[in-house]
Amino acid sequence: MFSALFSFLGGSVFRMVWGEVSAWFTKKQDHSHELDRMHLQADLDAAQHARNIESIRVQAELGVKTIAVQAEADIGKLEVEGWVAAVKATTLVTGIKFVDGWNATIRPGVATWAVLMITASEFKWIVLSEFAASVASAALGIYLADRSLGKRGK
Repeated sequence: MFSALFSFLGGSVFRMVWGEVSAWFTKKQDHSHELDRMHLQADLDAAQHARNIESIRVQAELGVKTIAVQAEADIGKLEVEGWVAAVKATTLVTGIKFVDGWNATIRPGVATWAVLMITASEFKWIVLSEFAASVASAALGIYLADRSLGKRGK
């Protein structure tokens, strides 16, 4: 009887028990592998989300910076156009001899004054305020720009 019991347990039952234990280990490994895969996928999804958010942020910043740079360029263009218009206005002939004579002498006179003031300031003979230095520089700039633009036919 012992041998029959041993044969019964050694034959079918042992294979059944071993099959169940083996299946349990396999399922445990599969479950562990699936959990690891899910954690890895969650990490990859989080990293992808972070990259997407960063990309959106950078695109938004670039859009804002592009608009700001474009606005600064437009302002600079308007300033240059205004400067050119102011320089051109200094050479308009009115047809009134007194006014035209005044315009012909005032620009060289103001330019000479500006050169003298800037030179005296550089040699420390006088002290120019920031405003006076700006006015002298602007006056000299208008005269020089007028001469330069006049030579180029503008």
